[in-house]
Amino acid sequence: MRLPLALFIGLFFALAEAKPLKVFILAGQSNMEGHARVETFDYIGEDPATAPLLKQMRASNGTPAVCDHVWISYYTGIGEKNGEGFGKLTAGYGSRQDPAKDGGKIGPEFMFGLAMDRALAEPVLIIKAAWGGKSLNYDFRPPSAGPFPRSAKDLEKNQHPQEQSGAYYRMMIAHAKHVLGDIKRVCPAYDAKEGYEIAGFVWLQGFNDMVDSGFYPRLPKGSSANRFAKYSEYMGDFIRDVRKDLGVPKMPFVIGVMGVGGKAPGEDNLAFREAMAAPAALPEFQGNVTAIRTAAFWDEALGAIQDKKEKVRQMAYELRTKSKRHANADGQMSEAQQREYLKDYEAKLISPEEAAMLKRGASNAGYHYLGCAKTFALMGEAFAAATLQMMKPAK
Repeated sequence: MRLPLALFIGLFFALAEAKPLKVFILAGQSNMEGHARVETFDYIGEDPATAPLLKQMRASNGTPAVCDHVWISYYTGIGEKNGEGFGKLTAGYGSRQDPAKDGGKIGPEFMFGLAMDRALAEPVLIIKAAWGGKSLNYDFRPPSAGPFPRSAKDLEKNQHPQEQSGAYYRMMIAHAKHVLGDIKRVCPAYDAKEGYEIAGFVWLQGFNDMVDSGFYPRLPKGSSANRFAKYSEYMGDFIRDVRKDLGVPKMPFVIGVMGVGGKAPGEDNLAFREAMAAPAALPEFQGNVTAIRTAAFWDEALGAIQDKKEKVRQMAYELRTKSKRHANADGQMSEAQQREYLKDYEAKLISPEEAAMLKRGASNAGYHYLGCAKTFALMGEAFAAATLQMMKPAK
C-alpha cells in the first residue's frame, strides 16, 4: 500500500527530528572522581586561553552553572559504603565523602557535560562510576583478562582473593544497567518513545597500576620492553568487554592517558603513559578509540611551586628524624626552633606571589593533578571533543 505524500512527508520529518537521549559513561579511579575544589575556579579566568571556559562553568550570578539538558548519576563510595548521587549536572559531582551529597569538587564530568550540552540538540545523561585507589589489573579487571594471578605473597598474606578481582568492573556495569533500566528516575526529561543511545565511554585511571611494582616487576637492565605491557593488554580487554556487556560493539571510547607531572615525568610515569595509550593504535580500534594525553593539561607553573612545597615537607621530615645532612643532625633543635627554621627555608624557596598563586589554583596533591579546576576543565573538554569526533558517521 502506498502512503499519501503528505503522510509520508510527515513520517519522514518525525523520524528526522527524533532525538534519542545520548548516554555517556565515565569511569575510573580518583582522578575520574575529581579532586578540584570549586574555590580554584577563579584561577581559570586568569589565563586568557581558558577564561572562556570559566564563563561556561558559571551562571550570571557567579555560582556554578546548572545544565538544563544534562543529567548525571554518580555511583561512588569509600570502602563498602557505595551509593548514588543524581540530578541535573552542576559542580559538586567530583570526589564525595557521602555519595549522595555535594562534595564541593569537580572532575572531568563537569566540563564534559557542558561541552555536550553545547554541541548536541538531544538531552544528555552521564553515568559516572569512580572510586579512589583502584587498579585495572585487580579492581577493574575485565572478564576477558581471566583469573587474577595470585602471587606467593598474596597467598601468604591472604590478599587479592580471586573471587573479588574485577569487583569494580562488575559494579560499574551493574550500575549502568540499573540506571538504564529506569532512566526517568534520574532524567525526568527522558522520552521512552524516542529511546536512548549509549554514545561514548571515557576512562581515566592508572596511578595505582603505575606504582604497583609487585604486579608489574622491573625488567632486567638494558631491556627495551615496556614493563607495563600487561596494562595495554588489559586495556584492550576492558574496551572489548564493556562494549559487549553494554551491547554497543563500536561504542566510542576515550582513554584519558595519565599525565600527572606534565612535561617532566619520571621514567616509570613515561613508560606507563605509552602502555596506556598503546591500545588506541590497534587496527580494530581505529576510528573508535582515542587516547587523550592529559599531560598537556597539567599546570606547569603550579607544578613547579608544588615541587618546592615538597622540598619543604622533605626538610621537615629530615629535621624531625635528625638527618645527618641537615641542621638538626645532633637532635638539639626544639620543635619551636624547627618550625622557625622551616619558615625561613620556605620563605627562601617560595615567594609570597607563588604561595598566593598555589593557593588560588591548587587544592590537592600532584597525583590528583594538584586539584586544579583548570586542568579538569581542559580534560573534560578534550574528552568531549574526542567523543564527538568519533560519533560522526563514517564517510
